[in-house]
This record gives sequence, structure tokens and C-alpha cells, in this order.
Amino acid sequence: MSARLIFWISALLRISLVLIATTCAAYLWGAIPGLVLGMCGLVALFCVQLFYLQRLAEWLDHPSSARLPDGWGAWTDIFSRLYKIRRGDEKNQAELAEWLARFRQAMTLLPDGVVIMDDVLFLEWCNPAAESHLGLSLAQDKGMRVTNLVRSPEFMDYIILGRYETPLTLSFRERKLIAHIIPFENRRQILVTHDVTESERIDMMRRDFIANASHELRTPLTVINGFLEIASMQSDLDNQTRNMHLKLMTEQGERMQRLVEDMLTLTRLESVDYPPRPEHINMLALLEQILQEAHALSAGKHQISLDCSGPDIRGSNDEIRSALTNLITNAIRYTPEHGNIKITWMDTAQGPKFIVQDSGIGISTEHISRLTERFYRVDKSRSRETQGTGLGLAIVKHVLLRHKANLIIESTPEVGSKFCVQFPASVVDA
Repeated sequence: MSARLIFWISALLRISLVLIATTCAAYLWGAIPGLVLGMCGLVALFCVQLFYLQRLAEWLDHPSSARLPDGWGAWTDIFSRLYKIRRGDEKNQAELAEWLARFRQAMTLLPDGVVIMDDVLFLEWCNPAAESHLGLSLAQDKGMRVTNLVRSPEFMDYIILGRYETPLTLSFRERKLIAHIIPFENRRQILVTHDVTESERIDMMRRDFIANASHELRTPLTVINGFLEIASMQSDLDNQTRNMHLKLMTEQGERMQRLVEDMLTLTRLESVDYPPRPEHINMLALLEQILQEAHALSAGKHQISLDCSGPDIRGSNDEIRSALTNLITNAIRYTPEHGNIKITWMDTAQGPKFIVQDSGIGISTEHISRLTERFYRVDKSRSRETQGTGLGLAIVKHVLLRHKANLIIESTPEVGSKFCVQFPASVVDA
């Protein structure tokens, strides 16, 4: 049975009861008393309807705070259905609020900047990434024109031309951004910004690395090819000249081999598939071996001393050996004859510390921050003399990163340099 039919049956039953009561009263007490009783019954029914209409109007004025009234007769079904509708609305509102909170959280965590604007570019909302990229503040800048907040001629031209199908490459606040405006709805626009500063830096480093590696390999290859060409064209070379050419070619071949080995070492250190394998390292034995190699490299030209009072550690023996050897080798190469080189291994409150201090040529302050870059050289001519590959300190940096250690460089030109490696206390092997 339909709700409409039930409503009319209930209403007709009430009217019928009033009519029956009126008829009985007229039969018992006369027509006038019966009509009065009937009118009173109809007025009572009418007042009941007005009462519930007024209760419904009050509830409709404050549906969220006021309690839904109880009904009588047909009003019971009406209020019951309103209650179900209200519960459904509350459930939908809760779900909508939850989804909105999730959406805002997702937008807040996005690495890309998102700015929502109206059709005349007034700021309505932005996420923290957009605040960082464009220097905005949602609390202070809401309702202001984005073009007044982002002071960039490139951005203004992009807005004026309106060619939003092509993204804009924008240099702003020492960042490189890819900006794209996307119209949505009829009166809304979204500005999306993507920070490519780091990827551009990595691409530049990759290009520089390829160019530097090509340059480093080109020189020995040119020497070797030149001598081979001379040998093929002049078969009557005397033994002394031939031996000199062979010696130079051997040196250049060894230089290329060292360069390739260093490049492979760097690639391995940067690989996530090659995690460090901690092992016990006897630092006294390791440093004594490195000291013997340092004496052999120095060939008696330097005063090299070792002070080893620090503890043994856990780490990759080969990697630690490579890093410390590079630091000591650099000290020997860049320290003039009869210079002093002091190697120290000690324990501190922060953890074990390795120090290499020399009385060499020193390094200017402006170069210190770039020393660990690949192929970076303070003096290229000096580096050719010392036969360095330009990758030693880059290897040191990556080894220390893998062991959570820090490299501290102090240097004064013509006085000397001091390279300190601070290991964390957690590497100490009890």
C-alpha cells in the first residue's frame, strides 16, 4: 500500500469519526448541539494540524540544532521520513567532510604548488608548496590578485597572452619553476607549479661530468694515438725515442685506468643496490698500512707522522681505506718537499675523528665548498703534475655519507690544510 493512500485513509477516518460523533450527538441532544460538537471536532483537528505545522516550521528554521518533534497521526509518518532524511544528510555531510579533509591533506602534501584562483585571478586557496615556490601566504594574501603577488614579467606576459596550453618556465626566488594554468568550472582557474631546480642541477652535473670525463680521457688518448701514429709512420725510430714513447704511453694508459676505476667506484658508491656491509676495522693496523703506502708515495720527501689513539670501528673496510688513503695522498701531492704531514686518529665526545694536517700550498676559501665536486680542481696545471683524476674527494664524500660521517676542511693559502673526518659515536666497535 502506497504512502499516499495510507495518508488519505487516515485523514478520512478522522473526519469520519467526527461526523459519526456529530450524528450521534444530533440524535441524542438535537441538531444544534450536534453541529456545535461537530464544529468543535473539526476545529480541534485543524488546531492539531496548525500546531504541528508550527513545530515543523520551527524545526526547519534550525534543523541542525533543534530536536525533531514527535508526531500524531499522519504527522508521525512525516516526521519519521524527515528524521531519515536528516540522518542521511548528516551521514553524507560527514562523508563529504572526511573526503574534503583527505583532499586538503593530499593537496597539502603534494610536492607541486597548487593555487586556486577565480576568473579574475584573485587568490582563493593555495597549498604550502605554492607558498614556498611563489612566496604566497594563504592567511595574508587570500582575496588578492595573484599577479600582484607574483612579481615576474615572464608570468605577467604569460597571463596577458593567455596561451595556457603551453607551460611557462619561470625563474623566480632563486628557483626554476614550470608553471601551468588550467581553467576549470566557469569561474575558476588552477595554477600548478613544479620545482625543477634540483633536476636541472642534476642534469647540469651530469652534463659537466660527461664533458669533464670526455676531456680527461681525450688527453691520454691523444697522446697514445699520436705516439702510435709516429711509430707507424717512422719505423726507423731509435731505441731511446721508442722507449720514451712507450713510457709516456704507459703513463697515460695508467692514468686512464685510474680514472675509469675512480668512476666505477663512484658509480658503485651511489648505487642503492650496493649497501654498505659493516665489518670490524682494526684502525691501528689499517692506518699503519696506509702510512707505509704514504711513505712509498712520498719517497722520503716529506715528514709523515701518525698518532693513533682512537677506537676500532665498524664499517666497510675497503671504503674507509679508500677515503682515508685519498685524503693522505692529496696531502702528499700538494705539500712541497720537506713539508710536514700529520695523521691523527682520536676519540672525541661526538665520536671518532680522523685528521690529516699538512704544511702544503693551501686552498683559498672560495674553493673549499666545491672541493668534493667531481673533476673540480683549484689549479688544473698543478693537478696534471700530481697525476690526480679529480675524483678523489668526490669518492671521500660519498664514502662518508654512507657511514654518516662529516668532512670538515680548514685551509690557509701558503700555510697548509687540515681535513677532519668526524664519525658518529655509533660506529665505534666495542
